[in-house]
Amino acid sequence: MKALILPAPLQRPVERFARGFIQPPGRPPVDFSAPVGAPALLPPDSLSWRIFKNPLALAVGGIAAVILELAEPSVRTGVWEHTSFRRAPVARLQSTGLAAMMTVYGPRELSENMIARVGRLHAQVKGTTPDGTPYRADDPVLLDWVQATASFGFMEAYSAYVHPLDDAMRDRLYSESRESSRLYGAVGAPTSLADMQAIFETMAPRLEASPIVFEFLEIMQRAPILPRIGRYGQRLLVKAAVELVPPWVRERLGLGDEWRLRPWQRAVLKLGGRVADRLLLRDSPAVQACHRLGLPADHLYRPW
Repeated sequence: MKALILPAPLQRPVERFARGFIQPPGRPPVDFSAPVGAPALLPPDSLSWRIFKNPLALAVGGIAAVILELAEPSVRTGVWEHTSFRRAPVARLQSTGLAAMMTVYGPRELSENMIARVGRLHAQVKGTTPDGTPYRADDPVLLDWVQATASFGFMEAYSAYVHPLDDAMRDRLYSESRESSRLYGAVGAPTSLADMQAIFETMAPRLEASPIVFEFLEIMQRAPILPRIGRYGQRLLVKAAVELVPPWVRERLGLGDEWRLRPWQRAVLKLGGRVADRLLLRDSPAVQACHRLGLPADHLYRPW
C-alpha cells in the first residue's frame, strides 16, 4: 500500500472536510502533533493505529456500534434521554469522533484526562427504562457492552470494506483495546474474539426491538454529515453499517432486506474504503501523531 496525495485543489477541501468530522463547534482544535515525543495509549505499530486512520471504516463501524448499543434498553434510554443526539446529531458525532481519535492517537496524559472526564459524566447519568428498570451509565455491564460494540463495529467495518482481517488480527485488536477499556471502567470488555462471542451470548436475552433504532437510522441518513451531493453515499454508509450487525440481531430488531446493500453498492463502498486507506490527510490525528513521535507522514501507509 502506498500513500495517495490528491492534487492540491482537491486535497485541501478533502482535508478541511475530514477535520470537520472531529471538530465539535465552539472548541479549539486539538493538536495531535504536540507535545513532541509524548506516547499514546497504544504504540504506532499497533493495528489500531492503521485501522482508525480510515474515515470510511470509522463512519460505518461507529453506526453499527450504535445500532447494537440501542438494542439494549438501558443504554438506549440513557443515550436518548441524556445526550444531545436527537437535537444536534452532527455535534454529537463530532464529539464522539474526537474521543475515538484521542483514545488511539492522543498523548497519553491528555487521553487519560479526557477519559476521566467522560467517566465523571457517566456517573451522573441514571434513570429508569420505560418498563421501570433502573439503570446507571457507569454500570460495569453497560460499560462493557458499549466498549465491546465499539471494538466490534470498527474492526468489522475495516474487515468488510477495506482489508480483510483474520481471527488472529481480531484477537490482537481486541487485546489492544484492553487499557483504554479499563480506563473507561469497562473492566469486562472483550480482549479476544472468543470474549466478544461470549458477550454476545450473555447480552442476547437483553437485546430487543425499538422504534428508536429506526429513528436513529433515519437521523443518520438525513443529518447534514456529508455535503448535499454526497447524501446518497451517506445512505449507503448506513446500510453498510446494518450489514455488519449479526444476522440474529438484525432479525430481532426488524431490520429487513430493505436495509441491505446491493452487490454493486457493496463494491463501490469497498473501493471507497481502499482509496480512503491510502489517502494521506496531512493534518489528520493519525499523521499528526506520527509527527509527534518522529515518524514519517506515510508511516501508517506502508505494507502490512
